[in-house]
Amino acid sequence: MTELPPRDPGVSEKLQILATEHWSLLATRSLIYQESFGRVNMFLAILSGAVIALALVAQADRFGAVFISIAIFMLSVVFFVGVATVRRLLMLNRDDYVTVVGMNRLRHGYLELHPELEQNFTTSHHDDLIGALRTLGVDAATRGGVGSFSHRAVTLPGMVGVVVSAVGASIAGLAAVGLGAPIYAVILIGAAAFVVTELLIMRTARHSFRGYGPGIEPRFPTPKS
Repeated sequence: MTELPPRDPGVSEKLQILATEHWSLLATRSLIYQESFGRVNMFLAILSGAVIALALVAQADRFGAVFISIAIFMLSVVFFVGVATVRRLLMLNRDDYVTVVGMNRLRHGYLELHPELEQNFTTSHHDDLIGALRTLGVDAATRGGVGSFSHRAVTLPGMVGVVVSAVGASIAGLAAVGLGAPIYAVILIGAAAFVVTELLIMRTARHSFRGYGPGIEPRFPTPKS
């Protein structure tokens, strides 16, 4: 009779510890998503309230000097909240990335205990940037993948950034109107403010993303093909 290899008596305890930590990270990811959506909803609520308030002021002042002054002040507050929201969303994305890296390391621990289960996993068990992106369902090698303009435009910080840039353009346009600029100059100033604000937001987002990989030293990197 063939003797079976000795079984580690601590396997069940190790699996229990790994599973407990896995559930903890899942709960953390859930909280991250909740805060992200909460931040966006707060920004949109402030924006909606400001627009309604400005509509009431416009009815009383007929888009005069008082309206322009109040609008610039209120939209500046909205702009600040929007910039802070984008910044916080980038921080939350970073936290989510760290959580995914932790889950990949736990998955690597599962496979060390039971390597025969590797064929049942669709997510990665490597804790470098490529492995984390694979777990997130993002292919970094394809055109239009992570880090590209098309990808950044559809992310939560990217979409909020477009709204924030529009608010910035409105502030610049109102300021130009208050200074007596002609209509074509108002349009050009507003467009320039939108482009500059959007480029700054995209640059900040790109800089934040570039820090993901070097920020955590991988222990189980993806093998080079």
